[in-house]
Amino acid sequence: MGPLAVNDIISSNTNFFLAFVIGIGFGFVLEQCGFSSSRKLAGLFYGYDMVVLKVFFTGGVTAMLGLLFFSLFGWVDLNLVYVNPTFLTSAIVGGLVMGFGFIMGGFCPGTSFCGAAIGKIDAMIFIVGLFIGVYFFAFGYPMFETLYKSANMGSPKISTMLDLSDGVFALILVVVALGMFYAAEWVEKKFPREEY
Repeated sequence: MGPLAVNDIISSNTNFFLAFVIGIGFGFVLEQCGFSSSRKLAGLFYGYDMVVLKVFFTGGVTAMLGLLFFSLFGWVDLNLVYVNPTFLTSAIVGGLVMGFGFIMGGFCPGTSFCGAAIGKIDAMIFIVGLFIGVYFFAFGYPMFETLYKSANMGSPKISTMLDLSDGVFALILVVVALGMFYAAEWVEKKFPREEY
C-alpha cells in the first residue's frame, strides 16, 4: 500500500489499517488453503498436491495485474515500487537452503507462523529453528558477506531484461500461469494423493 500513501491517495493511518486487514486476510487464506499442514506443503515436492504452487502463483499474478491497473489509473507510480537488488549467487544458494529446509521441516517461514497460529507444535519448533538460523546468520555475517554480495545484478525487472513492455510481459505470464495450472492438474492425477 506504500505508493498509495506516498501519493496522498490514502493517509498513513489508513495505510497501516489496510496493511493489517490485508495481513489478516492473507493469513486466513493460507490457513483455509491448508498451508498450516506440513504434509500438504510437502505434497508439492512429491507431486500429489499442487495447491501451494497454484495459490502462490495466483497471488503473484494478482499482485502484478493489480499494480499494472493501479499504474494505468494513476493510483501508483511504479517507479516508487521497491525492487529488491539481485545477488545471483546468494539467491541460488539461499534457494537451495530454503528448499532443503522446506522439505525437511514441512514449512516455509510464512506458513510456519500460519501453523503456529492454530497451535501446531511442529510449526512452533520450525519457528524456533528459523530464529536460530537468523541469529547465526546475523552474527556470522562477516563470514558470509562475500557470498551474500556476489554476482550483484542491481535491481532488474524481467520485462526490462527481455526488452518487453510491462503489459506484454504480464500477458505472457498470465498465459504461462494458465499452462502451469493445467500441468499441475496433470501431475496431481499422475501421483497418488496421500491422506492427511
